[in-house]
Amino acid sequence: MRVISTNIGQPTSIIWNGKETTTGIFKHPIEEPLLLETESVAKDTIADRKVHGGIFKACYLFSSDHYPYWKEKYPNLDWNWGMFGENLTIEGLNEAQLKIGSIYKLGSALVQITQPREPCFKLGIRFGSQEILKEFIDHGFPGTYIRILEVGKVATGDRMELVEESKSPLTTQEFYQLLFSKEKNREHLKLAIANDALPPGKRERLEKLL
Repeated sequence: MRVISTNIGQPTSIIWNGKETTTGIFKHPIEEPLLLETESVAKDTIADRKVHGGIFKACYLFSSDHYPYWKEKYPNLDWNWGMFGENLTIEGLNEAQLKIGSIYKLGSALVQITQPREPCFKLGIRFGSQEILKEFIDHGFPGTYIRILEVGKVATGDRMELVEESKSPLTTQEFYQLLFSKEKNREHLKLAIANDALPPGKRERLEKLL
């Protein structure tokens, strides 16, 4: 896997349900490396820290492999890397193979795969249609957040290399499907609850479903 683009966003004011709010989803490529800190990406905008940033959502990765699919669906947008609000656009990132809890070397940082991105209305604002939320869920390739085990810098062209594979077989895509499925796969539920790469609060909520 290889870093195609490093992206950050500035605070952008939007109107939602008649109220003004701020978002950092409008990210654009930059020339310099990103500094991955413990709870966020340096110089990036996190407008709502209740749902973004923090230990389990310090940085968001999305695959460049899925851009052609979305460009075909939304051909009239002004396309560039960072369209999904990702800090790092990664070539070859495959959620069907990416295991939650696996550890990777990414630039000079050491990172761990945590949880997939769950789309909210701000992605709809970015794409000019709230229809993308269901489309994004149905497509099944949400990208992933990472935990920063060792602070470091990541530049375009850097490799994302496996250091330690998760002992759990649960993939990012399987967990994503679990979150949104009406009929919960009990084996996947058990795997998620036992995986400490996922936030404790999320695991506790899932445990109530068993």
